[in-house]
Amino acid sequence: MIFYFTGTGNTKWAAEQLARSTGEQLLYIPEELKKDSCEYCLQEGERLGFCFPTHGWQPPRIVREFIRKATFRSTSYIYALTTCGDNMGHAMRIFNKELGRQGLHTDATFAVVMPESNVCFSFLHLDTPERERQKIEAARLRMQHICQVVTDRQCGVEELVKGAIPYTYTYVIGGYYNKHLITDQHFWVDNEACIQCGLCAKLCPVDDIEGTPPQWKHDGSCTNCLACYHHCPKHAIHWGKMKRGQYVMVDLESKSRLTGVKKLVD
Repeated sequence: MIFYFTGTGNTKWAAEQLARSTGEQLLYIPEELKKDSCEYCLQEGERLGFCFPTHGWQPPRIVREFIRKATFRSTSYIYALTTCGDNMGHAMRIFNKELGRQGLHTDATFAVVMPESNVCFSFLHLDTPERERQKIEAARLRMQHICQVVTDRQCGVEELVKGAIPYTYTYVIGGYYNKHLITDQHFWVDNEACIQCGLCAKLCPVDDIEGTPPQWKHDGSCTNCLACYHHCPKHAIHWGKMKRGQYVMVDLESKSRLTGVKKLVD
């Protein structure tokens, strides 16, 4: 079993590579959380994998909630993968603590650098199209290696990209981010640009959006995955005062044409 969460598609893409390589089932965490019971009994020899993006140098809140709710039985090999813009700080340390409360531990952990998608910090910027292509090409090669490690059930593997000051990233900057910016209060809609397609509501993993033009419920459920922001076909949804670009992962088979950029629409 492979459990994943995604906003812009980066982590879904990585999880799909693992599913194809191992032949194991891919499950979407937000859908699993909606079930009355999150109890899973793995088949003999089946791997247990978790794939999630790094949000503010920490695991997304929705992933942590799932780990606390779920029960896993008959686990033989556990691995976790996080995608990140440039580095992931101590996000995997926090994830492993959550897993440890269930009496479980990872046999292998990985980080995969992907194009940047965070528009919530003024000092973070989306990558240029060329930089996106470079990152996606490197990620494709990286995933080939990770798939082999997981397929072979290699243990004691820790291939992470923590950055120069991981403690500061995760517990200082990330602490502020996850305490104050995981909210739907900063989203707003350009009603003139909105075509009322309803895509944002369909993509919201926690059903926090309703109506057209979209309105956020402000009920505390928002996980700030930015799916509504980045997938809007007219870039009518904005976050905060700054108007910035969009990014979604587009999986193209031709390596020479890899791109994840979604241009601004006038």
